Amino acid sequence: MQLNVNGKSHDVDVEPNTPLLWVIREQVGLTGTKYGCGIAQCGACTIHLDGAAVRSCAMPVSAAAGKRITTIEGLASGKTLHKVQKAWIDHDVPQCGYCQTGMIMAVAALLQDKPKPTNADINATITNICRCGTFQQVRTAIHAAAKASV
Repeated sequence: MQLNVNGKSHDVDVEPNTPLLWVIREQVGLTGTKYGCGIAQCGACTIHLDGAAVRSCAMPVSAAAGKRITTIEGLASGKTLHKVQKAWIDHDVPQCGYCQTGMIMAVAALLQDKPKPTNADINATITNICRCGTFQQVRTAIHAAAKASV
């Protein structure tokens, strides 16, 4: 099976029902996408599939074949951070950081769909779980990223 991950083609030899998360981590070798719950609830495994935020731990790799996969490693443009990554740093969002790659990916997709999200939009869309409880910093960083130029 062939996957397009961060603009590069990867041939992978896996069962079609293998979770995409494990293929990204173990076959492609990109470990920024994290395993949290395994049932698509926590969001640590969030990636973009054709630009939409999806939870990769519960998605079979066969569903991603022929689609554009973007992981946290592919979000920046060269050495220029994505505006969400920059806002995360500027507003000291991460504590342990484990869930943050998934959170950043979810927020980047939100801002793609709604460049100026309201708090209600954020509440409805960003359902990722952070055990450190950095949700206030997350909200502040989302609004800062929304105000930032591209």
